[in-house]
Amino acid sequence: MPEQPRARGVYGISVAAEIVGMGQQNLRLYERKGLLEPHRTDGGTRRYSENDLARLRRIAELLALGLNLSGIRLVITLETENATLKDELRHHRAGPGT
Repeated sequence: MPEQPRARGVYGISVAAEIVGMGQQNLRLYERKGLLEPHRTDGGTRRYSENDLARLRRIAELLALGLNLSGIRLVITLETENATLKDELRHHRAGPGT
């Protein structure tokens, strides 16, 4: 299955940090805390995708609301599960073979 364009890691950490307005250390911290997992090149260099940038923006929103990193991890997990269930329900309603 081909990789989705928004999921392809293209931005280095410095560019990603600049795009989302965060420090590079923050991006490393969020990765250590399990909030995102950027693609790694064979040499170990982080490559951030558009999906990763969207996740970083969501983290910033939740931080601004006063959530700590544990709370943000829970919210993101629940949002992901909710989106998955909605997709499954949509496919179920569409009927067999779709």
